[in-house]
Amino acid sequence: MTLRFGLVGAGGIARSYVDVFAGVDDARIVGVADPDLAAARVLGAALDARTAPSFAALAEAVDLDAVIVCTPPVSHPSIALAAIDAGLGVLCEKPLAVEIDAAHRMVAAANAAGTPFTMATKFRFVDDVLAARALIADGSIGDVIQLENSFASRVDMRDRWNSNRAVSGGGVLIDNGTHSVDIARSFLGPIDTVLAFELPRTQPLDVEDSVQLLLRAASGATATIDLSWSCDHPTDTYLQVYATEGALRVGWRESAVRSNAAGEWAPFGQGYDKIRCMRSQVKNFCGALRGTEPLAITAADAIASVQVIVAAYRSMALGDWVAVDPVPATESASDVA
Repeated sequence: MTLRFGLVGAGGIARSYVDVFAGVDDARIVGVADPDLAAARVLGAALDARTAPSFAALAEAVDLDAVIVCTPPVSHPSIALAAIDAGLGVLCEKPLAVEIDAAHRMVAAANAAGTPFTMATKFRFVDDVLAARALIADGSIGDVIQLENSFASRVDMRDRWNSNRAVSGGGVLIDNGTHSVDIARSFLGPIDTVLAFELPRTQPLDVEDSVQLLLRAASGATATIDLSWSCDHPTDTYLQVYATEGALRVGWRESAVRSNAAGEWAPFGQGYDKIRCMRSQVKNFCGALRGTEPLAITAADAIASVQVIVAAYRSMALGDWVAVDPVPATESASDVA
């Protein structure tokens, strides 16, 4: 049986799914919904899919098994809840929600309906990130002590919805920082406390354009995260992990590991491929829809990503460390692997 997907939103990230689904067997996008019908029709033509001005209209016009939510964050809960109510699986782009109560409602509704529900977080599906986690899991470099991550480059955000607080919920912290938090949790486990600082703004925005984030895990390990739309960090490496017996680095073009005993860097990966990692997430979601595999990104992962970002904004306002609320037991049964 071919799984039938609806794509809600026709912006930049939605357009990436044209190439993503070109490599997914037994699943296709059959409908595209967006209030901008012209944009929906352009994307619909590329996919040979029906178009509609809203999810509700699309659900009435096309038989669906699942939806991918690619709209601005403030609209995620209403669309996801409507899809869950219709008995559909939901793959929701990050951030899951702007407010934690909304995130809990989404997860609770999916649990009650028994429908697969997950947050799209592409970096967890990057081959090199998966290989790095495997190296740590098998004890190759010992116990993790520190993690460093940087998503920082110069991007003009003046006319992009990501910098419109009314629809995005914030600036670079919630936008790029959601990826960073999820990566950090996947290596360090649950995050206990967070400290966030906003750097001086260089773009005329009403949201933060550069932030430094410090995370402390329950294990005692820490993460340092640099986020910016205005400062370009000239490095090919976006993730470094330091452990008791060595270190590893994950880059855009290649990745490598070094043990304290060997002293030399040994390549283990070939870098980042956006479409490949997004396709891997879609394939995992299709497996969950068919009941043949568990979701790699659990409800606990999705909730925790919102919890940490909410705590980071609170920290940024207070100028001090802030405790991260724990994920409720009902949502943490399948916590970070």
